[in-house]
Amino acid sequence: MLKKVDNYRYVIPTSYKPGMRLEGLIFANDELIRQIEKDQTMDQVANVATLPGLVGRSLAMPDAHQGYGFCIGGVAAADLNDGVVSAGGVGFDINCGVRLLASPFSAGEVRPRLEQLLNQLFRDIPCGTGRRGLLNVAKSELDQVLRLGAQWAVEQGYGKEADIAHIEEYGKIPQAEASLVSHRAKERGHDQLGTLGSGNHFLEVQIVEQVFDSELGSKFGLHPEQVVVLMHSGSRGLGHQVCTDYLDLMQEAMKKYGIAVIDRQLACVPIQSREGQDYLAAMAAAANFAFANRQMITHWTRNAFERVLGNGDLTVVYDVCHNIAKREEHQVGDRKKEVLVHRKGATRAFPKGHRALPMELRDVGQPVLIPGSMGTCSYVLVGTEQAMRETFGSSCHGAGRAKSRTQAKRETTADQLLQELKGKGILVKGQSRSGLTEEKPDAYKDVSRVVEVVHNAGIARTIAVMKG
Repeated sequence: MLKKVDNYRYVIPTSYKPGMRLEGLIFANDELIRQIEKDQTMDQVANVATLPGLVGRSLAMPDAHQGYGFCIGGVAAADLNDGVVSAGGVGFDINCGVRLLASPFSAGEVRPRLEQLLNQLFRDIPCGTGRRGLLNVAKSELDQVLRLGAQWAVEQGYGKEADIAHIEEYGKIPQAEASLVSHRAKERGHDQLGTLGSGNHFLEVQIVEQVFDSELGSKFGLHPEQVVVLMHSGSRGLGHQVCTDYLDLMQEAMKKYGIAVIDRQLACVPIQSREGQDYLAAMAAAANFAFANRQMITHWTRNAFERVLGNGDLTVVYDVCHNIAKREEHQVGDRKKEVLVHRKGATRAFPKGHRALPMELRDVGQPVLIPGSMGTCSYVLVGTEQAMRETFGSSCHGAGRAKSRTQAKRETTADQLLQELKGKGILVKGQSRSGLTEEKPDAYKDVSRVVEVVHNAGIARTIAVMKG
């Protein structure tokens, strides 16, 4: 039933499953599609296509794998007037995202002090399940964090105004409403600002190995042999609770709106309903918490570089979400219209000239940050017009899981993994030894193959590759 269109696109026709209102489209090559077919990803893409009010196609990126309701790596856009919003289309870690910092140092300058720098970063930036941050925000102040996002952190002295311009949505989604975030969510999040969390969240010191487009690399502030820092974190316990709260609400509210879904994990409500608007406002507040979180991690990273290397002047290349639902204008058929774009494990990839970009990036396009698995490479790409035409301005978000966490832990011990990485000159510190084995390199797809598909399909263009 899967139809191969070209070397990088596979269509799921509406005949694949009863109730599909539109086609599915998976970006992959022959190798990646075989991996995608091993789990429920295809079915989940088809299931999403049964939701009311969607436009275009139900999409999956080449790093796609099975998720909650929507696959991870999924994109779907809903008509603002008669479409639905689904909490499962955003996921539990609202505004999980990636930020790239460019340092003034070369690899040769940092390497002699790399272990000292790693230890300082590990002391300053808490990681692991449930870990508290160095900053305990008063609950009365937390509403300001949820309203202002990264701007709150900068106003408190944790960063500079120049940082804000290089964050998606300028680090603050204005529709946020803190009063719609539950007391339980605030309890879980108030002491977690400036923390990485667990799972595949990380902070990694990397080296720019190669720049494929020197002009764009220069615009992004990147050059070969430069030391950079890539971080991946989200809204922590607060965002998880917001998702949990509104999934419960949506599952109950569907009865009122006469909505039936093929999978209860696709619970959804009309965008314009009270429940839909409340979820989007609470989701925006959780997203702002995540922006503030990455801003705080940036502050502690700069402090660590200052302490160990004498210079903490790291600049924000870009900060981009990959778990979010956002109101955007896109070409749908023969006209432009406003839609709600769900991106779950998918990165915004806007082209040059887009008004959402800061002026200094508007003539080149949006940086697209794609981390690889531990011990492999990461990429910087740039958004394209093709993405606007085909994917609602979206691209992949990483390598994508190939093995379950249980399987990965069963295959490798922490000692074996650390020894293997050390042999490659890679130093690793983590709060949990079992957590390290869950994230071993071969637990993920080959990020270079994923990026190759994205580049060759034209939905983002490769600019630089970085290695740890």
